[in-house]
Amino acid sequence: MSLEAPVRIGIIGTGQIAQQHMTQYRDMPTVKMVACADIDEAAARKSGAEFGIENVYTDFKELLKRDDIDAVDICLHNNLHRPVAELAFAAGKHVYCEKPIAGSYTDGVAMLQAAKESGKKFGIQFFSFFTDETLAAQEMIQAGELGEIYHARSTGFRRRGRPYVDGYGTPRFVQKEHSGGGALYDMGVYHIAQLLYLLGNPKVERVSGKTYQKTGMDAGRREISQYDVEELGLGLVRFEGDLTLDIIEAWAIHLDAFEGSYLVGDKGGIRLSPFGYFRNSGFLDLSAKVDLGAARNRWNNVRGDGQSYASAQKHWIAALLGKVDLAPSAEVALNTALISEAIYLSDKLSREVTADEVKEMSKSTAIAV
Repeated sequence: MSLEAPVRIGIIGTGQIAQQHMTQYRDMPTVKMVACADIDEAAARKSGAEFGIENVYTDFKELLKRDDIDAVDICLHNNLHRPVAELAFAAGKHVYCEKPIAGSYTDGVAMLQAAKESGKKFGIQFFSFFTDETLAAQEMIQAGELGEIYHARSTGFRRRGRPYVDGYGTPRFVQKEHSGGGALYDMGVYHIAQLLYLLGNPKVERVSGKTYQKTGMDAGRREISQYDVEELGLGLVRFEGDLTLDIIEAWAIHLDAFEGSYLVGDKGGIRLSPFGYFRNSGFLDLSAKVDLGAARNRWNNVRGDGQSYASAQKHWIAALLGKVDLAPSAEVALNTALISEAIYLSDKLSREVTADEVKEMSKSTAIAV
C-alpha cells in the first residue's frame, strides 16, 4: 500500500550520519520529520532545533508509540540495528536503516524476517546504488553490452583513514562489540553491494578471505579506542554458475591508490570509476568514455523517473509513495553480510569456507535495548 505525501518520518539516532540523512529530508517537500530520538538529550534537542523537528525523545521506544509516524530511519551503530528494527516493524513502521544491515549475518536474517512478517518496506542506505556510474552500468548490462558477465572486482581505498585513530569519528567505529567489523563493514559494504546489485545479487557458494591490521597508529588513540577490527580485507567469492568476485578494501595501506571496481563479460567490460566501457572489434581494442551528466539529464527529463533514483533516500521515499518499486537493498545487504562474515571466518580457519558454513556458524552480535 502506498503512502501519501508528506511521508512522516521518525529519526532514531542523531549522530554524525543522521545529520546527513536529516539534511536530505529537510530539502524534500514530500517528507515531514515528525520526531527524533537519541540517548544524548542535548544532541537530540540540537538536531530538533536545527531541522525543525518538534518532538524530541531520549527513548526511541516512546517515538515508536506515535501513530503519526509512517517510517523510521535508523542511524545507530551496527549492533543496534536488529533490535531497533524489530521493534519498529512490530510497531507497524516501515524501516530505513543505515548500512550495513547489521553486525552479523544472522541478525540480518532476523531483520528481513521481521519485515516480511510485518508487511512493511525495508530499505538499507546504499548510496552506491544510485550513482551515475551504477545507473549507467545497469543500463548497459540490461542492453547486453557486456554479454555473459563472469568476473567483477570490488575495491575501496583509503591511505590512512581509520575512524578515530586517524582523527575523526568515535572509538565505537573500531570496536567489534559495536561495529561488527572494520573496513569491510564501514566502506566495503558500499562497494560489494554495488557489484552484487549490478550482478543481480547472485547466490554465494564459497569464499576465501584474509584480513589485516598492520599499519602503525598513535599509541594513545590505540589504547583509548581498543581498536580490534580489520583495516584491510581481502576476498575471493565464488557464486553459483561461472561467476566470481574479488575484493580488496583498505582503511589504511602504504599505497597511493587502487584501481576502481569493474565488471567484465565475454562481449565487453565496464570500469565504474572513472567510468569507461571496453570491447574488441576484430583487431581493434575499443575504449569508450560516457557523458554521465547528459545521461542523468535524460533520466530526469526524458525517461522522467530520474529523481526517484537520484539518491538512496529519494528512492526510499519514492518507493513509499508508490512511484517506483523499492530496490532490493535489504536483500543485497544480507548477501553482503554473508560475504563479509565469510571473509572473517575464512581468515579464522585459514581455508575457504562455504556459504552454508557461514549460515550455520553465524552468531548474533545484537545489543539488547
